[in-house]
Amino acid sequence: MRRPDQQTTTRPTPDAAPGTPPDAPPTDATGPRARQLAGTTGPEEQRLADPTGPRARQLAGTTGPEARQLAGTTGAARPPDPSGSRPAGSRPSGSRFAGDLTTEAVLAPYLRGQAADFLRSLRLHHEHSAPADSGGHDAAAATRALRRSARRISGALHTFRAALDPLWADQLRAELAWLSGILAREHAYAGRLTRLVEALHQLSGPALPAARGVRAAGESATSDAQGRAALGVGAARAGALLERRLTLARTRSHSAALQALGSSRFHAVADAVALLASDVPLAPGPAGRTAEALLEPAERAEQRLLTAVAALPPGDTEPYNEAQDAAWHQTRLLLRLHRYAHEVVLGATDPALTGAGHALDLHRDAVEAAGAAAAAARTPRIAPATAYALGVLHADQRHEVEAARAVFRETWPYAAALSTP
Repeated sequence: MRRPDQQTTTRPTPDAAPGTPPDAPPTDATGPRARQLAGTTGPEEQRLADPTGPRARQLAGTTGPEARQLAGTTGAARPPDPSGSRPAGSRPSGSRFAGDLTTEAVLAPYLRGQAADFLRSLRLHHEHSAPADSGGHDAAAATRALRRSARRISGALHTFRAALDPLWADQLRAELAWLSGILAREHAYAGRLTRLVEALHQLSGPALPAARGVRAAGESATSDAQGRAALGVGAARAGALLERRLTLARTRSHSAALQALGSSRFHAVADAVALLASDVPLAPGPAGRTAEALLEPAERAEQRLLTAVAALPPGDTEPYNEAQDAAWHQTRLLLRLHRYAHEVVLGATDPALTGAGHALDLHRDAVEAAGAAAAAARTPRIAPATAYALGVLHADQRHEVEAARAVFRETWPYAAALSTP
């Protein structure tokens, strides 16, 4: 792992080519989107009566592509750069010079751009959620885009709090975290059900659970056939039980999301984001508007990530240790904050961390799926065959957890951090 005095990936190099990538937020504080909102916002305590009001309609337009899915392909672990910089070839094309890393030139336009994307996604969600709209795919896509903008605004407010009005940043970040959590639950339950049903189908088919690991010595063909039969009988009942439980949870989450989007609390959040699209409250005085006001918080976010990765348990520990899940979840959150900080300071996310981030997402999904299987197995008065199928499903998802951890170790670009005791 690199020493704290070495250059970090979030500090631009002097030879970096200036420019802004196509998907980077505008760097003009008086750009078209800001001028569209100029003079239209009221005081912060004014609540929006309609999420698609005038301020949102001013931002109407086709949205850009949704957040690209992280690549699932893995590569060999790369050795750490002796200079402590990013691996060769991974420098974004939109790097900015250190002299331009001021709050007004970088952070404020970034927040305004994300706020504009938030309002556009909100308008699209309102349009595709209308009763006359036939499909839910566009509404789900608008919800994902809404969550994407909310996460990036919240991450920037968390990392660069010192460069902003701290009271305003804390309040808006808390509200955006509430909104993102509400909107994420329905999608999470739907994905969890799909994952578990597909795993049950694979386990109860021609591939036996024993094929996923090492078959016990002396296991007879008779016991193998008995295990196949028991799993086949219980898999259908286990799938029905999981579908009832997770569909009910998804329905409740959908109702909670609709209720939240119609609440006065959400109207206040939308109003605050609309104000952010035209005016970013900065920290008083010139100290919070220098390049170091952005570089130092970004580097601290990276160092926290490297420390968390170094503290992860090694790969040869005993499997099925669910007590280690919390450390991996925390690493995933720190990686997300680092990626957002990298996006603010250098204009794009670090492509070297794409595989590692995807592995941590898969780890989170497998952990939650294993928990859902274990919770269903605790249902009172279920048949032994159903409990057996759920136990096999839980073990299968824990295997997926271990596999995701192995992929993370292979794709993490700074291998030295994983070998630190």
